[in-house]
Amino acid sequence: MDNTTILDNVKQFGARGLGAPLVLLMLLAMLVIPLPPIALDLFFTFNITLSLVVMLVVVYTKRPLEFSVFPSMLLIATLLRLALNVASTRVVLLEGHTGGDAAGKVIEAFGAFVIGGNYAVGLVVFLILVIINFVVVTKGAGRVSEVSARFTLDAMPGKQMAIDADLNSGLIDQDEARTRREDVAREADFYGAMDGASKFVRGDAIAGILILFINIIGGLSIGMAQHDLAFSTALQNYVLLTIGDGLVAQIPSLLLSTSAAIIVTRVASTQDVGGQIISQLFTSPKALAVAATVLLLMGVIPGMPNFAFLTLAAAAGGAAWLIWQRQQEPEEEMLIEEPVEQPEQRDLSWEDVQPVDLVGLEVGYRLIPLVDRNQGGQLMNRIKGVRRKLSQELGFLIPSVHIRDNLDLSPNSYRISLNGVVVAEVEIFPDRELAINPGQVFGQLPGTPTKDPTFGLDAVWVDPEQKDHAQTLGYTVVDSSTVVATHLSEILQSQANELLGHEETQQLLDMLARTTPKLVEDLVPKTLSLSVVTKILQNLLSEHVPIRDFRTIAETLAEQSTRTQDPGALTAAVRVALSRGIVQKLIGTTDEIPVAVLDPGLEQLLQRTLQSSEEGQAGFEPGLAERLQTALAETHASMEAQGQQSVLLVAAPIRAWMARFAKHTAPGMHILSYNEVPDNRQIKVISTIGNGEATVSA
Repeated sequence: MDNTTILDNVKQFGARGLGAPLVLLMLLAMLVIPLPPIALDLFFTFNITLSLVVMLVVVYTKRPLEFSVFPSMLLIATLLRLALNVASTRVVLLEGHTGGDAAGKVIEAFGAFVIGGNYAVGLVVFLILVIINFVVVTKGAGRVSEVSARFTLDAMPGKQMAIDADLNSGLIDQDEARTRREDVAREADFYGAMDGASKFVRGDAIAGILILFINIIGGLSIGMAQHDLAFSTALQNYVLLTIGDGLVAQIPSLLLSTSAAIIVTRVASTQDVGGQIISQLFTSPKALAVAATVLLLMGVIPGMPNFAFLTLAAAAGGAAWLIWQRQQEPEEEMLIEEPVEQPEQRDLSWEDVQPVDLVGLEVGYRLIPLVDRNQGGQLMNRIKGVRRKLSQELGFLIPSVHIRDNLDLSPNSYRISLNGVVVAEVEIFPDRELAINPGQVFGQLPGTPTKDPTFGLDAVWVDPEQKDHAQTLGYTVVDSSTVVATHLSEILQSQANELLGHEETQQLLDMLARTTPKLVEDLVPKTLSLSVVTKILQNLLSEHVPIRDFRTIAETLAEQSTRTQDPGALTAAVRVALSRGIVQKLIGTTDEIPVAVLDPGLEQLLQRTLQSSEEGQAGFEPGLAERLQTALAETHASMEAQGQQSVLLVAAPIRAWMARFAKHTAPGMHILSYNEVPDNRQIKVISTIGNGEATVSA
């Protein structure tokens, strides 16, 4: 049977749920059933081997979560060690009078060979090991576990918000977001478990001291009282066996305590502990050179161990020279270009007139590494993710983003343009992280204060080393590429109506014609022109209504186009047909819709005014317009503060006008008409805007 077959059998055995119960039963059996010396030798050797394997796995683990079973393993190893202490104590006290090998060869070897058969030396060595384990390693690891658990729990909201921000900007999909959320939860569980497991290790160290003194006192009493041994003989036999037993248990305990300290003090990386130490400790030749100089000066002092100091000085100096040589890059030879004859200028043509970019992104020269894949830039991939996500949500293909460098911009700035018109220009820092204040944080961060370019929230540019601390304080921390991608996503989503033209509409019609050719044939151009359909789709997108359900849109237009050709009226009809999707996007699947309404008197005046006006424009008295703007803004802010979607419900004839009016006075407020409320939803009026004394002039 080969090694692979053995490993598969072990996995199948553990998968059946039999491994852990049998181990626990074995531990209980060791507490009550006397073990022969040969069994003690095997179990003690296994205990040392297990501790070595666990420590090596910890050293070679790149992320603490890769060894998430470590707290449980720590508990099982501690119980095994205590069970062995009980089993060996029984044998020592029963058979210790017979000689040094009464409890097995392993305990005899540690009692005789390791400490030279001198129980006084053994006692001192044991106490030193216990002090190192209990006072230094275990206490420090327990404190780090406690702080890490608290900081990890405090940082969970910030990490969850960062995942949501990446998901909303299209940088990750639902599966990756779910995986990252599970990692955050597992990380909190892991450090919480480590905080508890460290208490077991600490208690084990205390138990080792108590077991030592109990065994010495009990052994002397049994040896002199029951076996009539002289005090010196009893002391020699029982103390050596007890110290050997203690050393056999303390060495695995020290290894596991060290493993716990390593796993809670390390930072997740693509390298193991050894690789991190080498890459970070030996990257600066200056440190080694200074150390070599100090060793050299100490080595030439008379009376000092010259050979040791001078040898190490030479080794440190040689290592510093090798690292310095490796860091020196050969200078590239400058190539002198021969002058090239300028070709004859050709005549201008229409090819020299370049059309404007639908979506453009210009970057300063310091931001070029963000878009250069050869320099590790991730912005291109993230922009593709943004386009994919928005295309799926909105229902049409978002055009490509034309990226170019612009030396006229400041080095750290980027500029976003739509149809050749600049819509945003922002300065960022590519070597820092943006810590965004989501509204409630638990401290201040040192850095460069700024505003989040996407949502206008207070933010601070911080060094990457402060990321974990910022998340602990409740900040949402994102890198500069995410800042640009999220900003671009928000602009494209809010200005989607400017991205859809005749070509995109024709593509939608062509795709629909593959499944329902008769519908498209009767719609365009028989009843409606391509321009009218495009205008209707643009109207929907301007009010943040997706056009994914293009079949319903086309069927509604085909039905309503026999009554009217007005794009506004047709848009209203399409909104009614899409009302279920519109309401579900706003409030989800909740049956009750919390809304604000207009005062009946004000609503009637608005309807009469719009009916009497020529172009659907109401002429307000200045005071009334100002009061209405203030009321809309206050209502919007109040509903948002209560965690509710801001929705204003109005009569159908004034919905379009009210949507345009609220677009600038209360951005983010959604305007619905009464006939856009699905039959399966209920309305809950929570606010009324206006009063019956308002006057409106046509």
